[in-house]
Amino acid sequence: MYCNQCEQTFRGSACVDIGVCGKDVDMQSLQETLLYGLKGMASYAHHARRLGMVNEAVNSFIEEALFATVTNVNFDMESLFELVLECGRQNLRVMEMLDEGHVRRYGAPSPVQVYEGTKVGPGILVTGHDMVDLEILLRQTEGKGINVYTHGEMLPAHMYPELRKHKHLAGHFGGAWQKQKSEFAQFTGPVVATTNCVLIPREEYKDRLFTTRVTAVPGGRRLSGEDFSEVIACARKCVPLPEKKTGESTIGFHHSVLLGVAGAILKAVQAGQVKHFYVIGGCDGAEPGRNYFTDYARHTPQESFILTLGCGKYRIRDYDYGTIHLDGVGPVPRLLDMGQCNNAYGAIQVAVGLAKALNCGVNDLPLTIVLSWFEQKAVAVLLTLLALDVKNIRIGPAAPAFISPNVFRILQDKYNLQLTNGHAGCQC
Repeated sequence: MYCNQCEQTFRGSACVDIGVCGKDVDMQSLQETLLYGLKGMASYAHHARRLGMVNEAVNSFIEEALFATVTNVNFDMESLFELVLECGRQNLRVMEMLDEGHVRRYGAPSPVQVYEGTKVGPGILVTGHDMVDLEILLRQTEGKGINVYTHGEMLPAHMYPELRKHKHLAGHFGGAWQKQKSEFAQFTGPVVATTNCVLIPREEYKDRLFTTRVTAVPGGRRLSGEDFSEVIACARKCVPLPEKKTGESTIGFHHSVLLGVAGAILKAVQAGQVKHFYVIGGCDGAEPGRNYFTDYARHTPQESFILTLGCGKYRIRDYDYGTIHLDGVGPVPRLLDMGQCNNAYGAIQVAVGLAKALNCGVNDLPLTIVLSWFEQKAVAVLLTLLALDVKNIRIGPAAPAFISPNVFRILQDKYNLQLTNGHAGCQC
């Protein structure tokens, strides 16, 4: 590891030149874990604030936690580890605020089939996570003969009635963020990137890539406000899109939907019709080893539900997992798309509700959590699960580089945190 304070390289558990700064590799590991968790939490808090949802206790914690990462402020393992877990607790509140803000503004989510591909005419593609940007763009394009499409983690927008009431929200195009260079090149209209999951653009589309507020990339055009007239003008000039349907997907299994049929799910569990629940999702990436999640999902038994969220869903969704018939409800897809990465809050609510109904703890449930790992929001979600004392989580395909071997051993001993290690197949 590398010491940011004295610019030396760590060997083992301490800085090579410990006399310069006295920095311990495990302390730096915890500070960096806290910083990454705070970054992820701040992104969710930013989206929540745009929806009018704020919390002074959360803001106060962010200040306190950042102060704890200042050089030579906190060299105590125990107190710093507690701050890391507190970041997880606070992130739970932030995800709850964001979920509440979305539902208040856009209505109660419901399952819906989403057209995938393009339709004839000018189009605008919206990627990222910010539903408010999508809402404003939909209002500004109303009646202008321009279709709007979601991309990546914007797919869950279709589950909200106040967004899908816009008839020119025409469907979804493309998959996870790391495929955007080829997908954005294929999409002939402008692309609006609302958050950080955007790559430096290729020449063939950089003149039609727009970013919003703090999101910016070389070659793109940054919009500092909420006026999308430049994007609309670009859409009118661009080559119209063809009619090309690539498929359909069923989304919208928000926690309120699943808890609404909890009785039927519980009966299915008691009858042995449902024997296990899997949460498979997280933040996708392009490096080798991520086929693990695809193989894992396909090896899950028929008597199980798979809850998925985040862009990790794109690793597992292109497969027919079949359905499970619930009494009084009918056939329900085994693969249940709960939404964006922040909808991990909903997966937690479902787990807590199921545990209460079965009169057991979350760790006693027939539940397996397998998370693909990549960036700060994934860190924040993992810290939330650990703060709730959820054990036996699998993450991968590799250990986080900022977590020292000793800190990772602590997490393994305390929570039985496991690496996927690239081995395919579920442990049923």
